Amino acid sequence: MNVAAVDCGSNSTRLLIMDANGSVMARELRITRLSAGVDATGRLDTAALERTLTVIDEYRSRWQVAGVTDRVRIAATSAVRDAANREEFFDGVRRLTGVEAEVLSGDDEARLSFAGAVGAVDVPFPTAVVDIGGGSTELVMGDSAGVLGACSMQLGSVRITERHMHADPPSGGQVAAARRLIREALAQADAGVGGPGFGAAAALVGVAGTVTTLAALDLGLDGYDPDLIHGSRMTRQDVKAWTERLLSMSTHERAVQPAIQAGREDVIHAGALILAEVMDRYGFDEVVVSEADILDGLAASLR
Repeated sequence: MNVAAVDCGSNSTRLLIMDANGSVMARELRITRLSAGVDATGRLDTAALERTLTVIDEYRSRWQVAGVTDRVRIAATSAVRDAANREEFFDGVRRLTGVEAEVLSGDDEARLSFAGAVGAVDVPFPTAVVDIGGGSTELVMGDSAGVLGACSMQLGSVRITERHMHADPPSGGQVAAARRLIREALAQADAGVGGPGFGAAAALVGVAGTVTTLAALDLGLDGYDPDLIHGSRMTRQDVKAWTERLLSMSTHERAVQPAIQAGREDVIHAGALILAEVMDRYGFDEVVVSEADILDGLAASLR
């Protein structure tokens, strides 16, 4: 039977529909910024919630047309997990779709991200996966048998931007404060993934919008092309160079880059900083880019 999965992330809301053979029938993404203001207020913003529910309702129409009936999984991550009024999200999803949405724990995010990522690229084991979201970042270490260690950090492109990147472009002091925050979080994360163990992985796979957008920029694409992005590789120096370029640009200058999807231009520099710091701390010389991630893991769990 056909299945549908929806990932309600902090910055984007995504849909994946797969047929009974595991072939992709539809893959869509909308920037909804569900996490807007959550870090400061602890609550989902009314406008952000409405944006997200509107997109979920549109996705419901898509999966119904595709013949999906009861095999639907709608999962939310950091933004909803942190919000005091998260029941408003659950109630809205239930009313519009009849599906009981779920909030993934950090461990669940890590496991699903790892399964989705390593199943789609050819990399040696043990493999490290970094999943940079809007509100959180997952570090996962695993092999052919599954996850060996994982850590979810309350650290993402939207969260860092809202905390520290207030100037446009951000000042040197703001960038330095963001770097300190990232490095402190990584130091704490080492216990979860095993610091030396994570850095000793044979390969690093990067997933989610920050990494795929950086790959599109590095490839010099005139637009976002997932077929060209998937499986591409970026060196540590490539990532550092693009991070510095993005940090020096204004939001408008980022927005006119054809490879940057609308809605990422004001946070992509913060996400790039996370990836650069991860590669530096653990000594990875390159990152393999995967279009498959937690969304693919969700869909696979329904088949």
